[in-house]
Amino acid sequence: MSKELLLEIGTEEIPALFLPKALEDMKEMIGKEFSGSRIGHGEITAMTTPRRLLLHVRDVAERQEDQVIEKVGPATRVSFDEKGNPTKAASGFARGQGIDIAELETVTTEKGEYICARKKIAGEETEKLLSELLPPFISSIPFRKSMRWMNLDMRFARPIHWIVALFGGEIVPFTVENISSGNMSRGHRFMAPNPFEVTNFDDYLQKTREHFIIVDPREREKIITEEAAKAAGDVSGHVLKSDELLQEVTFLVEYPSIVCGSFDEEYLKLPKEVLITSMMKHQKYFPVTDDKGDLLPHFITINNTLARDPSVVRRGNEKVIRARLADAKFFFEEDQKIPLDDRVEDLKNVVFHSLLGTSYEKVTRFRELARYITEKINPAIKDTVARTATLSKADLDTQMVGEFANLQGIMGREYALIAGENPTVARAIYEHYLPVAAGGNLPETDEGAIVSIADKMDTIVGCFGVNLIPTGTADPYALRRQALGIINIILSKKYALLLGELVDKSLSTLADKLKKTPEEAKSDVLEFFKGRFENQLISQGHSYDTVDAVLTFGASDLVRSIKKIEALEDFKDHPDFEPLVIASKRVVNILKGFKEGSVNPSLFDSDEERNLYNTFTEINKKVTSLIEEDKYKEALIEIAGFRKPVDAFFDTVLVMAEDEKIKFNRLSLLKEISTLFYRIADFSRIVTELNNER
Repeated sequence: MSKELLLEIGTEEIPALFLPKALEDMKEMIGKEFSGSRIGHGEITAMTTPRRLLLHVRDVAERQEDQVIEKVGPATRVSFDEKGNPTKAASGFARGQGIDIAELETVTTEKGEYICARKKIAGEETEKLLSELLPPFISSIPFRKSMRWMNLDMRFARPIHWIVALFGGEIVPFTVENISSGNMSRGHRFMAPNPFEVTNFDDYLQKTREHFIIVDPREREKIITEEAAKAAGDVSGHVLKSDELLQEVTFLVEYPSIVCGSFDEEYLKLPKEVLITSMMKHQKYFPVTDDKGDLLPHFITINNTLARDPSVVRRGNEKVIRARLADAKFFFEEDQKIPLDDRVEDLKNVVFHSLLGTSYEKVTRFRELARYITEKINPAIKDTVARTATLSKADLDTQMVGEFANLQGIMGREYALIAGENPTVARAIYEHYLPVAAGGNLPETDEGAIVSIADKMDTIVGCFGVNLIPTGTADPYALRRQALGIINIILSKKYALLLGELVDKSLSTLADKLKKTPEEAKSDVLEFFKGRFENQLISQGHSYDTVDAVLTFGASDLVRSIKKIEALEDFKDHPDFEPLVIASKRVVNILKGFKEGSVNPSLFDSDEERNLYNTFTEINKKVTSLIEEDKYKEALIEIAGFRKPVDAFFDTVLVMAEDEKIKFNRLSLLKEISTLFYRIADFSRIVTELNNER
């Protein structure tokens, strides 16, 4: 027999951003609890609204499974004498296990035959176990932030007001702090606040709906999507899509209702991003667009109650957005009264970080780095790059960005265009903030890409230089995101830039700020970049051992590292690949502890030595030329020519000869061969079917 479990945790309004993860955590946690407690179960469903967390588990076994515990004792040879009678060892073991000596059994292991005791522990009733499991389960649900209330010790996202816990329709009795479980749920806070009795899951779904609660977030999302589209259609428009806002409003309401409002067309003269930010970020409104994607003077708002008179709700929201947009219009007009160059000077009064100086100092630093990059990439654009860097942070001092922080860069672009700046500079001012999120758009112009790299590198190197390093999940200055931004910009543009050189240049501009030596800072920064690059490559499907083999010597040249990895992965299908890897490992293993040495061909005393050296001399020239042309696949095919001479060398030549000169000469030859290998990768780190050892 099986029954259903219904658990509802009623709370004060939990922030919408907490809820999606809570759903996944609850399902995973209850599954682990049941597995660990040997309780069979069926489908697990989790639902939530701002005021309740719901868990439903079908086909829960009425009793946990029986358990057989096996305890191995002493060997049979010491447990029984020659006549087969139990010894003190056997009787003591049986007594310790609480069983009769006649119940002892024997088991055969790799070490021989042993006696053992098997005890069957009958499973307990699930209802009793639930009373013990559910309180700690509830208190351990993780949230981004939790709180205490009253004088209670428990921490939760928001105060708990009621708990429904039913197993097969019967109350599972337990107490969490001052709340006892029961069968009474509650309706919508405003439209049906009275409690109501629940008997099972189907009854719960019906009664919550009757009390203006739609528990399933997927249903609420569907209602919002469909009704918002209808409302926008009534004004000949379309809802501006935003998955992020849709998810947020879905978890903000228990019973969604949609209202379409309007604002004065005069505000459409403001930059599009200003209107969208005002509506979406501040008011949680959906903007409405026409068929071309241009904004219309309308918005969609999602309410948590059914209004008696929707026109009252509409007018109220219109009043709010009107005030918001009026403020934005005022800021926009006032900001234009101060020239951008004056705003750059004002950055001297804006602190970037107490240890790294003002925003003006930062601009000065990364402008110098941007000039350095430009000389390497495209000297012809040095003037537009310098102007972009100079004006890139000017909008930080504007009222608009002060009110709408996410518009930095966007407003810089708009104000630059209004001031008559070069359109390329204006666009690059916006682009230098890209990407703003993982997987986000990258700069398209070289000016935007170069200044973006310089700005981000200054932040990363500066923070590492004064020990503001990410730890665990804590990354308050978004250094991981900025490092990935630099990596992806360089790769997308295929810039011939070395991270090591960029770090050196950035360190030179930060000399008076550093709290550690430049050498320490550089090492830390490059290792940080290597970690980010490695993680990204593996997440993109590249094999770990190939990435490790190429990046083991560092990841300063990102573009060439990618080419090497791709070539090496293509080369894995070559018939000589695995034998070559094995040969490389033989070379690396015998060279452990050996430093450098020069080869003296006159000391060779075997044909295998001479053949290996001659092969190396010939292949080295070809491989060097191919590597200089970034033809790594072709270089690997040439390197494969080492396989047979290396095997022959090891099969016939004693490397560790008694004569120290000969031994040193042979090791030097192998060292030069390994150095050539290392120009592409450390093959000894490749895992093969022939040899799985690293």
